[in-house]
Amino acid sequence: MSLMKTLGRVAAGVILAKGIGAAMQQHQQGRPGQVTRNRSQGGLLGELFGNNTGTRTGGGGLNDMLGQVLGGRGTGQGTPYGGPQSRGASGGLGGLLDGLTSRARTGGTGGGGLGDLLGQLGGGPKTRSAGTGGGLGDLLGGLLGGAAAGGMAGSLARKDSQPTNDASFGELFNDAVVKQGEPEVAPTPEQNAVAGLMLRAMIQAAKSDGTIDDAEKQRLLGKLGDDLDDEERQFIRTQMAAPIDPEALARDVPAGLESQVYLMSLLAIDLDHDDEVRYLGRLAQALKLDRPAIDEIHSQVGVANPNA
Repeated sequence: MSLMKTLGRVAAGVILAKGIGAAMQQHQQGRPGQVTRNRSQGGLLGELFGNNTGTRTGGGGLNDMLGQVLGGRGTGQGTPYGGPQSRGASGGLGGLLDGLTSRARTGGTGGGGLGDLLGQLGGGPKTRSAGTGGGLGDLLGGLLGGAAAGGMAGSLARKDSQPTNDASFGELFNDAVVKQGEPEVAPTPEQNAVAGLMLRAMIQAAKSDGTIDDAEKQRLLGKLGDDLDDEERQFIRTQMAAPIDPEALARDVPAGLESQVYLMSLLAIDLDHDDEVRYLGRLAQALKLDRPAIDEIHSQVGVANPNA
């Protein structure tokens, strides 16, 4: 499967588990020993789970809810792609990611290099893929992590990809979440590589309390099924075994993708352990994100900032 498909499946499973956990925590408020600092305050998780009150209305099961909220549309409804002049994904988690990318582009971040990576990932007229050689190999190795660099990185990024498309990263991601499979439009190698970076961020965050237990592994990998091939399994195993090092992760993040990496890290973390709170603080500092940017991301997700 493409790394975009893998990311869509992992994100759906993680967010579903996180929302259920937040709802349970809300019901347990006021009990001795219960941690309440991660209480939802609306945003993406509040929209998905009725602000943790069980009051979300509308028909359909959890997959429909995931499609409507995370993917920005109901399953089978409408088109996920706006074409070459699209301003990016409308709604869903992909819409949040594209919005952060567009803001970084507007601020002049990430210009130049590989045909402007942000131009390939965000909305508006799409920049074509930079090709398959030279600098792209360095980019893929960096985004996918040192242990996955070289031939394996290039192979993973090019799997189920195409050299060019007119889709934003968020549009592809939303479609992968809705379909729980490959997006209708195949990603470029660069888009796949960024999906791999987001997977790295989620795995690092999930184990930031010092371990990654069976429940966390199930949240991250339970929806992948038997679709992974040997290269993909090795990539996941490598990330699971990698040291917890937010500074090293931040060094591999291209300029303009800092907020997106923080967002995906936040989604994969429970913040019910002091080590997790410290990890997010270290990551934000390493990514050079200021307090207003961090607070806005927490507001969009619906999770209070424990480092405020």
